[in-house]
Amino acid sequence: MYIPGRGGEDAAGKIPATFEAEVQQALDNVGAILKTAGMSSADVVSVQVYLVNADHFQRMNAVYTKYFQDPRPTRTTVVVAKLVGPGSIEITATA
Repeated sequence: MYIPGRGGEDAAGKIPATFEAEVQQALDNVGAILKTAGMSSADVVSVQVYLVNADHFQRMNAVYTKYFQDPRPTRTTVVVAKLVGPGSIEITATA
């Protein structure tokens, strides 16, 4: 299953106040799609993370490593100049 880019917007379209909360919301958005398909984060084999600020990598990684348990999926993290939406992160996944 291919999960297209999910940002950190909540159901109302708002970005959380902190970057860590935005990362968690993006992961929760991926998780909601997985759940609909009868899957969980344990079924994910590959993740792509797009960040607008390279300095946020460690902060993103702290949230990411709590969400995905060992063995974690392969991951590529890319720093981009801008995302289409207002957020600071976008995550795609393959399960």
